[in-house]
Amino acid sequence: MSADSSPLVGNTPTSYGTLTIETSLDPLNSSVSSVRLSGYCGSPWRVIGYHVVVWVMAGIPLLLFRWKPAWGVWLRLQPCNLARAETLVIEIRDKEDSSWQRHTVQVQTEAISEGSLELPPQAQAEDGRSQAAVGAVPEGAWKDTTPLHRREEAVRGQQVLRYYLFQGQRYVWIETQQAFCHVSLLDHGRTCDDIHHSRLGLSLQDQTVKRTMYGPNVISVPVKSYPQLLLDEALNPYYGFQAFSIGLWLADHYYWYALCIFLVSSVSICLSLYKTRKQSQTLRDMVKLSVQVCVCRPGGEKEWVDSSELVPGDCLMLPQEGGLMPCDAALVAGECMVNESSLTGESIPVLKTALLEGPVPYCPETHRRHTLFCGTLILQARAFVGPHVLAVVTRTGFCTAKGGLVSSILHPRPINFKFYKHSMKFVAALSVLALLGTIYSIFILHRNRVPVNEIVIRALDLVTVVVPPALPAAMTVCTLYAQSRLQSQGVFCIHPLRINLGGKLRLVCFDKTGTLTEDGLDVMGVVPLKGQAFLPLVPEPRRLPMGPLLRALATCHALSRLQDTPVGDPMDLKMVESTGWVLEEGPAADSAFGTQVLAVMRPPVQEPQLQGMEEPPLPVSILGRFPFSSALQRMNVVVAWLGATQPETYVKGSPELVASLCNPETVPTNFAQMLQNYTAAGYRVVALAGKPLPIAPSLEAAQQLTRDTVEQELSLLGLLVMRNLLKPQTAPVIRALRNTCLRTVMVTGDNLQTAVTVAQNCGMVGTQERLVIVHATPPERDQPASLEFLPVESSVAVNGAKDSDQAASYVVERDPRFSHLALSGFTFGVLMKHFPRLLPKVLVQGTVFARMAPEQKTQLVCELQKLQYCVGMCGDGANDCGALKAADVGISLSQAEASVVSPFTSSMASIECVPMVIREGRCSLDTSFSVFKYMALYSLTQFMSVLILYTINTNLGDMQFLAIDLVITTTVAVLMSRTGPALALGRARPPGALLSVPVLSSLLLQVALVAGVQLGGYFLTVAQPWFVPLNRTVPAPDNLPNYENTVVFSVSGFQYLILAAAVSKGAPFRRPLYTNVPFLVSLLLLGSLLVGLLLAPGLLRGPLMLRNIADNGFKLLLLGLVAFNFVGAFMLESVLDQCLPTCLRWLRPKRASKKRFKQLEQELAEQPWPPPTGPWR
Repeated sequence: MSADSSPLVGNTPTSYGTLTIETSLDPLNSSVSSVRLSGYCGSPWRVIGYHVVVWVMAGIPLLLFRWKPAWGVWLRLQPCNLARAETLVIEIRDKEDSSWQRHTVQVQTEAISEGSLELPPQAQAEDGRSQAAVGAVPEGAWKDTTPLHRREEAVRGQQVLRYYLFQGQRYVWIETQQAFCHVSLLDHGRTCDDIHHSRLGLSLQDQTVKRTMYGPNVISVPVKSYPQLLLDEALNPYYGFQAFSIGLWLADHYYWYALCIFLVSSVSICLSLYKTRKQSQTLRDMVKLSVQVCVCRPGGEKEWVDSSELVPGDCLMLPQEGGLMPCDAALVAGECMVNESSLTGESIPVLKTALLEGPVPYCPETHRRHTLFCGTLILQARAFVGPHVLAVVTRTGFCTAKGGLVSSILHPRPINFKFYKHSMKFVAALSVLALLGTIYSIFILHRNRVPVNEIVIRALDLVTVVVPPALPAAMTVCTLYAQSRLQSQGVFCIHPLRINLGGKLRLVCFDKTGTLTEDGLDVMGVVPLKGQAFLPLVPEPRRLPMGPLLRALATCHALSRLQDTPVGDPMDLKMVESTGWVLEEGPAADSAFGTQVLAVMRPPVQEPQLQGMEEPPLPVSILGRFPFSSALQRMNVVVAWLGATQPETYVKGSPELVASLCNPETVPTNFAQMLQNYTAAGYRVVALAGKPLPIAPSLEAAQQLTRDTVEQELSLLGLLVMRNLLKPQTAPVIRALRNTCLRTVMVTGDNLQTAVTVAQNCGMVGTQERLVIVHATPPERDQPASLEFLPVESSVAVNGAKDSDQAASYVVERDPRFSHLALSGFTFGVLMKHFPRLLPKVLVQGTVFARMAPEQKTQLVCELQKLQYCVGMCGDGANDCGALKAADVGISLSQAEASVVSPFTSSMASIECVPMVIREGRCSLDTSFSVFKYMALYSLTQFMSVLILYTINTNLGDMQFLAIDLVITTTVAVLMSRTGPALALGRARPPGALLSVPVLSSLLLQVALVAGVQLGGYFLTVAQPWFVPLNRTVPAPDNLPNYENTVVFSVSGFQYLILAAAVSKGAPFRRPLYTNVPFLVSLLLLGSLLVGLLLAPGLLRGPLMLRNIADNGFKLLLLGLVAFNFVGAFMLESVLDQCLPTCLRWLRPKRASKKRFKQLEQELAEQPWPPPTGPWR
């Protein structure tokens, strides 16, 4: 994607604009490369011409313009400047596709009273996206402005707001910039101080102006009425083709066939309408939220309003009993315990604390621990400083986190899959074949002196034969069977089309904690510190003497009590449980300390052997808390106890970061070695530090502290060592994936050395494979950025520590296929910024990515996709939401049946679901190929039959068409998709290209065999002594029954069954054919029925209009011809499978792959990298 955020500036007409989205930072729109706007306004002459064209062509253009709205706009309106545009054409280009998707929207206007809203001086939203559609205006021209458009006809004191709505999002016109910008841009640049200043609330006038600007605070899911849905379905090109076909069949006197197809289509439409409306209603009911909320007004007034009236800047007063959040809001006073499972799939409650004041720009993701998201459930709210829990609204409607997820469901990103593209091209090729057949039929029918009206009907009827109208339905059945099988095994899928993508996965990323390893952590012990030396490990922390380390273990957490049960992070729960201390909150905690506090930790009853301690245990009160941040990798608390002259602060976090915040004199010299000893054994290590604070021991004083103040000149207290065991299913699954040449990558927020150890234990890195740690140094002073490559065997390659001498002496083996790279999030950031050309080489060999922030996980997935990997991601849904959304196949391990976190949700708490999804994906994709081939062969077989019969001026009968299309083909096409996936994963992957030599060869040879057998049957019939030619002067179906029709129908009936069996291959992606019992039974029953029709037609001879053949020897001869067809079809498929790949390799040299990652692998095989010695600058 272009790095230029406004590529059209300065060199394009002002009627166009561009929106460039950074895919790596916005998983919901990660497929979009750029958006282009074109403005159009009314033109009387164009409107007249438009209506003339519509009238002359009998309204047909209206149907075309419904399918392609942009064409109607181009014909009816004239291009104009965006400032005067009444209609916009929005063109969206996918990052992997050169084509543009076009949408049309109407520009709406609304009068608004005089008011002023500030626009930030830059058009860059907090999530990294350029949210403005920019015209030809210099970027430096952004100023604070009123984002309204003043018109000459506007009333004095009134302004006119111009905006448009697209996929639920609102874009407003900025007159001075000649651009439409997203409404969230208006609030960009707000600092935490600005948020706190809003606690006074908005005046009614400001609230009215903002409500007009931002629109109502609703996430509206459109639920169309049945007449609207019926119109949409009826005007669908698929059903349009069906209506055209039914009209032709009626004109050709095929009444029964037309009636049956009409009934089937009607039932299909009704079911589709019911399902579509039910899904829309379910989604609407799920997201609909309308509650009464209390907002603050200037002057201390309170007002109860409907949540739909909320706007950014409103200050909410949250009730203590909690409730659903109707918007995104920043907590400015008090604390809240929140269940965010509706957004993240993570059911563990999260503690939200008040946002700190300061000039730091506010960002919902950065300040996630202080932000209440729309749709989440507040379990309880508690006020500390002041009488109320207050939150300032930051985003409303579709701008909220929940709105973004709902928008991604309503408007899913397109799937760029070669199979789907080729299927459309193949249908186009069939249409060309239909055109050629039409020309031939016109010539033949004219030669047979058929009336012109009959020629037209017959020629058009041939089109309905060649292009199978049931193809979309047959293709959908494949994924529905796979979806049903996955659901029965506890894997729920909300995007069935992504099942096929699972069959093309080449790389799967895994989170570590909770995914590869167990959710719970067991406390191994504590390593205390005495002076500058570590003491031996203490297995039971409750036996520690009373002091800073024990107090830190008991208080440095974000736990809360919910219905008398401690809730919070599992690691915090285990840590506090190991101390034996008990959490108290509310009035009981306040009375224990004599004043208001956040919480109190009470020590356990002293055991007799511990009663001789120097310092008696006293309850410790928590006065302040800075929650854990994934970006900062630490948390801290401010505590005090009775008799303490000054409070203390305790910090808990990653050992490297905590040590960097400590006074060097308090950090033992063997700190790195001690850390290496535990992390190399796979333990999770957390460092604790603390210091006294020179403030009064009160809640008010603690709340005034900043994070920087409490995190300076700390003293290291010790290390908490926790055991995080691998899940028993992890190693076998990783081994199975690697044995099938699927790359496995670990992406975790944990320590690098711990991640490396887990990767070795689970088999991501084999015992004989080399692992190299990549360490990056950003530019400092006069030194450029550099990279160093350190062997994992070296003791210096620990958690980012390095030794230049040992690094330089290390020689990398020149075999990249057995090399794995491991790096931290810090190194990944330096590579992204300073080594963009080397990043692809690192990604192709990278196996362990540690200390990765949530947004870096998303960046990694998107960068891998740029190398043309089909990427899977498996995580627990909490910190992995972005990566799960961005991946081609995202699998969330969650207890929820289905969530919007990712396309797949697994209720099983292990990665066993990953090979399951891959096997189902391969099975579904291979089945899709088989069904597509069968439907194409079915159409071509019928096409051959009709051409042969047209040549002699006859055709298949009404009931014959019905028997072929409904009884035989539909039954077979539906049941052949039921074959389940292979029991084990293999190295081979199903082909993704439909237009390939093996597929086309199979189709052409099978069609040739079909045509040969049908012609053979025809000529055998003509050669019989009892044969009586049909009356060619009478057109079909009036000349039925006749011998020619009877033989062609009988032989072709067997061919449909033979082709279904021939293309239904089992291994290597599906189980054997005999395991699909319903399909096998249907083949046997239908085959028996056709044999009976041939040998003794009985009562069915009349309805099917078959001519009686008395010669039993001839009937057996026809069965012999069918047997030849059966053997030939299977031999063709077998020979093509076994010999064609070898022949192709021999006939044509191996071509270089077009995939970027394969090119890099080839390049690395020829020229190994990283360099054998020294740093890389």
